[in-house]
Amino acid sequence: MRHTRIIVTHYGGPDALQVVQEECPEPKAGEVRVRVLAAGVSLPDVMAREGVHPETRRVPFTPGWDLVGVVDRLGAVISGIESGQRVAALPIQGAYAEFVCLPQRELVPVPSGVDAAEAVSLVLNYVTAYQMLHRSAKVRPGQRVLIHGAAGGVGTALLQLGRLAGLEMYGTCSSRSAPAVSDLGGVPIDYRHQDFVEEIHRLTSDGVDVVLDPIGGTHLWHSRKALRLGGRVVGYGLRSSLRERGVASGRPGRRQRFRGTAIFGLYIAGGWLLPGRKRVVPYSIQTLKRLKPEWFRQDLIALFDLLQQKQIKPLIAQRFPLAEARHAQEMLGKGGVTGKIVLDTIGNHDTA
Repeated sequence: MRHTRIIVTHYGGPDALQVVQEECPEPKAGEVRVRVLAAGVSLPDVMAREGVHPETRRVPFTPGWDLVGVVDRLGAVISGIESGQRVAALPIQGAYAEFVCLPQRELVPVPSGVDAAEAVSLVLNYVTAYQMLHRSAKVRPGQRVLIHGAAGGVGTALLQLGRLAGLEMYGTCSSRSAPAVSDLGGVPIDYRHQDFVEEIHRLTSDGVDVVLDPIGGTHLWHSRKALRLGGRVVGYGLRSSLRERGVASGRPGRRQRFRGTAIFGLYIAGGWLLPGRKRVVPYSIQTLKRLKPEWFRQDLIALFDLLQQKQIKPLIAQRFPLAEARHAQEMLGKGGVTGKIVLDTIGNHDTA
């Protein structure tokens, strides 16, 4: 049996993505073959394609951090899981495919009846949001938070979960996305025409308790200026890396991403050494998952419960067929996307 898979042929722009047809992979001992129903399209995918993400693999590789699918075939030494069962996983690479083989320990059961695109939104975006709020920032009801990129996949997750947590929320976004941010309970700040630090201090007088910053670089220090005493910036990305000149061959972007990591370290140290008790702390979903795999499983199951109870509702920006992964990444790269872009392998996609 053959299937479709997307590969990155070289580090660079969307043209680096190629559609290939090949034989389906066979599960090894301890592995399960999953028929992918939905795969998320995220900035880490774009950064890996560009060669600037710390988790970037050697080319050629198949991108795709998060997926929801159906168990299709069991390898040897597998128990406690059945063919036909719905599962979710965060493989970090490989999700842009019709079939993928994964270790059984990576799979989390998905409740029946939930939409695959909504379910896959929880795996990366909502777990990231949930863990930053409750495990990194340890928010309390009534606290103020500033969410950068508030209309994006993680941003809208933060707004929905922040509302459940009783937070006072502010969010940077484009003017076009401001109504969506307002609808989710946040006060929109137009990052193109307003200085968010000045606006935060105008609105709150003494600043916010937490800033969630996916941009990285020098932007972290600007975010720190929006904090009140004792506050913290949670940095969870190096989106600023994508603003640099594109990459083309070899292992490009390595110096760039290591430089971004080094700057991150300097800001973390500065937060502890400078007066004001304003901290900069890092968050990485993959690092925390490796250190505390049980937390990832617990938090994703808790989010599935919230989805079933209709307390959260992921916003799906658009569904693309798998073969149009290039168009999906182009759309994400242009910015201004509200919610999550999803690759849909079962044909339930919007017209692009």
